Amino acid sequence: MTHKEKALQLFADKFHCSQAVLAAFADECGITEEQALKLGACFGSGMRKGEVCGACTGALMVLGLKYGQTDKEDLISRQRANAVNDEMMKKFAEKCGSYLCNDLLGCDIRTPEGVQYARDNKLFTDFCPKMVANAVDILEEICKNESGG
Repeated sequence: MTHKEKALQLFADKFHCSQAVLAAFADECGITEEQALKLGACFGSGMRKGEVCGACTGALMVLGLKYGQTDKEDLISRQRANAVNDEMMKKFAEKCGSYLCNDLLGCDIRTPEGVQYARDNKLFTDFCPKMVANAVDILEEICKNESGG
């Protein structure tokens, strides 16, 4: 199963977008799928406030686990993590129109009315899977470039 297939299956199984993206890459990040699902649990729907899209956030968690700084003296890793973060955010916004959940959905999901609008218009079931797929595609491209492949 590809990363995209795994992420879309997890999302279809009613996990948050952030959980789906992170869990699809769990093995490569050195964590279990259970740990990934727990870690990503509070980041869906832009942290439930319509902020940065959870699919994008899940991808950023993967990048942090793969390229993040762990030694305070290692400024090269810090710069690398900053660079992949910036690249993810830029490419996601270019491909999707924004990286903010409320902008992407066209409603304010901080409000009951906004959530109802998103449900009535099937945004969570028809639109959000596209964001999950886009996040995985961009993430795979960044990882491929970082590994020199």
